[in-house]
Amino acid sequence: MTTTPKFKPKVISFVNLKGGVGKTTLAVSYASYLGNVHKKRVLLVDLDPQTNASFWVMGFKDWKRHEKNKGTVADLMGATAHSRLGSNLRTVDNIVYKSPVFGFDLIPSNLSLYTMDLDLASVPMKEVKLKRAIEACKNPYDYIICDCPPNLTIPTQNALALSTHYVVPIALDYFSSIGISLLKSRIAKLGNDLDNHPKLAGIVITRAGSRPGWHKAETEGGLRKTFGAELLNSKIKDRQDVVVSTQDKTPVFNSGNQSVIQEFTGVCQELYGRIQ
Repeated sequence: MTTTPKFKPKVISFVNLKGGVGKTTLAVSYASYLGNVHKKRVLLVDLDPQTNASFWVMGFKDWKRHEKNKGTVADLMGATAHSRLGSNLRTVDNIVYKSPVFGFDLIPSNLSLYTMDLDLASVPMKEVKLKRAIEACKNPYDYIICDCPPNLTIPTQNALALSTHYVVPIALDYFSSIGISLLKSRIAKLGNDLDNHPKLAGIVITRAGSRPGWHKAETEGGLRKTFGAELLNSKIKDRQDVVVSTQDKTPVFNSGNQSVIQEFTGVCQELYGRIQ
């Protein structure tokens, strides 16, 4: 029997095949923007086993305590030993970590996602486990943000099976940009396999660098020529203040640096307008 969703939130996955492009920073910041500025009910799902988003929002000690007492996204997706044995009673409603500072609820990640493809190799419908868990949620969200790992493994497939949109953050360098077309084509193919076709909300330059250079200008020009309106006009420089925010466990909007705040606000406003 198929579960009928009680609500239809906008679900946005932040994806790239390359790491170190500011994906987590943008995902967390956009979720915070939606919650604190637009007063939306927001859920951030950390699907990256590196757990950077979880550590940023919770800190390691709270994450460790939460993992033991309430669980993580791995429990929802059957990626832990006890959940694969059928003893998992954890749901979205009782697993979330609420953060008034960031303005959203969080489902934290877990290192076991690294081996999820191997652990669930023979499990049917493993690509829609997160979707089913979200559909069973009793408390509706306006937005669900998925921070995906830099690959198209089972955790990312679960996010895309649920998503209405996806965002591609990139650094302004050759290696970060050459995989965009491949990523788009693979997501389109996965859409056929998963019977869900998320729309590309935008490609975002998240690490433009603080100093201009001819190669960066050339790369950006090439991107705009190739992808046109898919590339956002707003962009973010690679700033030390972002690192400080993660260490302080606060949103970048609390950094006190007006240039940083303006850059992130500009990107978030542009994404918000595209996804409405």
